[in-house]
Amino acid sequence: MVHSRTCSCKAFFKFLLLLCMATGLQSATLSTYRNESDHLALLDFKKRITQDPLQIMSSWNTSIHFCSWVGVTCNHATKRVMILNLEAQKLVGSLSPSIGNITYLTGINLINNSFHGDIPQEIGRLLNLQHLNLSFNSFSGKIPSNISHCTQLRVLDLVSNEIVGSIPNQLSSLYHLLGLGISANNLTGTIPAWIGNFSYLEILLLPINNFQGSIPNELGRLTNLRRFVLWGNNLSGTVPASLYNISSIYYFTVASNQLHGEIPPDVGITLPNLEVFAGGVNKLTGTIPLSLANASRLQVLDFATNGLTGTFPAENLATLQSLVRLNFDDNRLARGITGSKDFLGLLANCTSLEVLGLMGNYFGGELPGSVANLSTQLRILTLGSNLMHGSIPNDIGNLVNLISLGLEGNLLGGRVPDGIGKLQKLQGLHLNFNKFSGRIPSSLGNLTSLTKLFMEENMFQGSIPPSLGNCQNLLVLNLSSNRLTGKIPKELIGLSSLSISLSMSNNSLIGSLPSEVGKLVSLGELDVSRNKLTGQIPEALGSCTSLERLHLEGNEFEGTIPLSLMNLRGLEEMDISHNNLSGQIPYFLGKFRVLKELDLSHNNFEGELPREGIFSNASGILILGNEKLCGGIPQLRLPVCSIKKPRSSRGLQGLKVIIPIACSLPFIIALSYYIAACSMAKRSRGKSVTSRPHEDWKSGFSYSELVQATNGFSVDNLIGSGSFGSVYKGVIPSNGTTVAIKVFNLQQRGASKSFIDECQALRTIRHRNLLKIVTVCSSIDNQGNDFKSLVMEFMENGSLDLWLHRGDNEQPEDMVAHVGDFGLARLLVEAANNPTTPTPNQTVSVGLKGSIGYIPPEYGMGSQVSILGDVYSYGILLLEMFTGKSPTDDMFKDGLSIHQFTALALPDHVNDVVEPSLLLETDDEDDDSDKDDAYGNKIQERPMARYKDPGPYKAKRLEECLNSVIQIGISCSAISPGERMFMNVVVNKMNAIRDSYLNPRTGRRRRQ
Repeated sequence: MVHSRTCSCKAFFKFLLLLCMATGLQSATLSTYRNESDHLALLDFKKRITQDPLQIMSSWNTSIHFCSWVGVTCNHATKRVMILNLEAQKLVGSLSPSIGNITYLTGINLINNSFHGDIPQEIGRLLNLQHLNLSFNSFSGKIPSNISHCTQLRVLDLVSNEIVGSIPNQLSSLYHLLGLGISANNLTGTIPAWIGNFSYLEILLLPINNFQGSIPNELGRLTNLRRFVLWGNNLSGTVPASLYNISSIYYFTVASNQLHGEIPPDVGITLPNLEVFAGGVNKLTGTIPLSLANASRLQVLDFATNGLTGTFPAENLATLQSLVRLNFDDNRLARGITGSKDFLGLLANCTSLEVLGLMGNYFGGELPGSVANLSTQLRILTLGSNLMHGSIPNDIGNLVNLISLGLEGNLLGGRVPDGIGKLQKLQGLHLNFNKFSGRIPSSLGNLTSLTKLFMEENMFQGSIPPSLGNCQNLLVLNLSSNRLTGKIPKELIGLSSLSISLSMSNNSLIGSLPSEVGKLVSLGELDVSRNKLTGQIPEALGSCTSLERLHLEGNEFEGTIPLSLMNLRGLEEMDISHNNLSGQIPYFLGKFRVLKELDLSHNNFEGELPREGIFSNASGILILGNEKLCGGIPQLRLPVCSIKKPRSSRGLQGLKVIIPIACSLPFIIALSYYIAACSMAKRSRGKSVTSRPHEDWKSGFSYSELVQATNGFSVDNLIGSGSFGSVYKGVIPSNGTTVAIKVFNLQQRGASKSFIDECQALRTIRHRNLLKIVTVCSSIDNQGNDFKSLVMEFMENGSLDLWLHRGDNEQPEDMVAHVGDFGLARLLVEAANNPTTPTPNQTVSVGLKGSIGYIPPEYGMGSQVSILGDVYSYGILLLEMFTGKSPTDDMFKDGLSIHQFTALALPDHVNDVVEPSLLLETDDEDDDSDKDDAYGNKIQERPMARYKDPGPYKAKRLEECLNSVIQIGISCSAISPGERMFMNVVVNKMNAIRDSYLNPRTGRRRRQ
């Protein structure tokens, strides 16, 4: 039965074949039978496409014949695929080897997609292929040698891929090539001589590879050649003379190689069709051929950076009215053949000129005013590094399309004309190394597109115009080595676009370095050295975290090195020598891993010199002229230190939460618990406060004693500043007690009342976690003015903010926190003691009080001060402690807050937002070495914390604990006050979380 059916099928097909032959339909029927291979090959092509944003492949389905698919062209009669054209369709994938099965293909065009991987060898089976264009993709590997079988190829284009290796010798069989393009790859080896046998070749594109050796003489046989492009290789030798005889060439470039020799004097005659003629960045010598005037179609003539000599043939080149680019930068040329002073004026005939490059030659004489008559199409004009004198014509503003003007390194002088401000498209202005004088024109502020401004090494006078702050695209500005005076404009020093360099060195600038310098967050180099700047180095400088080079030397800066500079961890050079700086050299400079040069010489630094990092390299540091320094490495030959200086407390801002802190989870939980308890204590006791005047304290210290204790309220003793005064560190002379002295600025409105409020609050409330007040001083200063201050116990270990965001928190300490700033609590005290103050049910009409980032949102809308407002602040602080991120961090913008940041992480991603060290356990490891603060002062000898992995079981408990704490922080910082948790509930929950973590089985504390 089966045999019978098979025979019947064979008989049927035999009959059908005979019928087709008889009716003249044989070819069509056979193609219908055979073109299934095309169909399958296309489906395999589609299968290897991994990304198709334009949905091109969606049309490749069985609902329509494949000859109707996008990009597919078939023969109408045979229905066989002839052309595959998917140019610029944003396809990503690899090229299927099955493409070799589409045997009637004559053209493949995949230009400008993202195909990758090797070019399949199977392409060599496409014997009818005439055009293969795979350019502008990411193909890698070598050129398939099997392409040599495609002997009908007319175009082979593999431009801009990642192909390696040499050109296969097998390709010598492609005699019919019209175009060969393999530029912008990673090809090596030499240019094959057999290319000279491709007698039909019109286009040869081999640039931007790594070809070496010489240009084969055989290429001179390509008599049909039109485009000859070899630039950007490592070719040597000379250009074969025979190439200059191929009159059909219109595009000729061999730039950026190692070629030598001369340009033939008759090149304009032998290559009359030239449109592009370029050989820049080689080693060519000789003169510029006068015959180039015969190549009337020339648009680009570029032989910059060679060794060309002789005169510049301005009269001849001025006849080339199609010139767009004329560039002979960096040669050894002189004036035109006539010696005319106005040789630039001759080029005004080139009305299409966009680029004129003549820098780095020997052009002398006066800069002609006719330079302003050059083509208004001119975009780039470079005349720098010549011998020109004279001044810039005011009509330079006529060149309205200029984007780059280079006049540097000449002998130009006089004033820079205001007319230069008309060049509003200008991006680069190079006036440096001349003899310009007068004021810097304020019209430069009109150049809002400017990105580079170089004016150094001139004789500019007067002040820096604030209008330069309008140039909000500036990347680099150099005003150094002039005669500038006055203050640094805030508008300029705060120009946040500056990211490369800002230099104003070697002038006579006065005043302080404005705090707006902190806006230069992207700046790589700041140099204000050798001026007459005074005052302290601003704390805001620590915000310039991209700085690699910082030069402040040769000024009159005073005070200490700000702690904020510890943020400049990318510094490679730092020079603050020859100033009046004092205090200790901070140890954090030794933590800068990339710091290679540090000059601290000729200041008034004292104390022990660090030994780590840059301080361990005697050749990388200069410290001369600091007589009070001691210690350091032996090579520096400093005296041995006797006694360490008392610890500086700079960075203690406002005495808010003062704590010796350890970066371990049990401690952080305990600290959070204590802060919550402090808040409860403060509130509960605050309700029953009665007015007690500050006179109830017996004043233990006089004004003169406090002056002596603080060294005259020296800035070196300054701890921090607040709304109504400043806090100083002091050592009481009678007994050596170290205290913190808060001096009220009574000129500030409300300061006197703030003094009384704090006296009442701190005098009445008692809690072991509240900062203790020692005494008060209400007296008269030396000028007869009222003087009021609080004398409080001094917290040696700094503030919570310092340890969370600016300190080294790897060292466990005693777990005792202190709260020292009552903030909004004053308002409740004030209300309780002032009959005119509204009741708690009324709205308190006051300005916002508290720290930015911690103020509850309802206060900004005029709501009354309440306990729930403090709950909000506590919640934000809790989130800050556990994430390690300040609520004012730069990441919190565009509506994202620390509250939302942590809320989005719950419940499954809490580990992604908490401080990483909280996910580890700590072991105590004995370490007898001294522990120092940022200035190298001894803190306390304690066991060193050693982190370790807690293991899977404890890690799970860690995550559960962190989830619970973060949930409390989120609840406390809810936008709506009614949704916030009360503090007694917070204390109970924190207590339970702490005990649960420390002993998960019993829920009770275990011994730490």
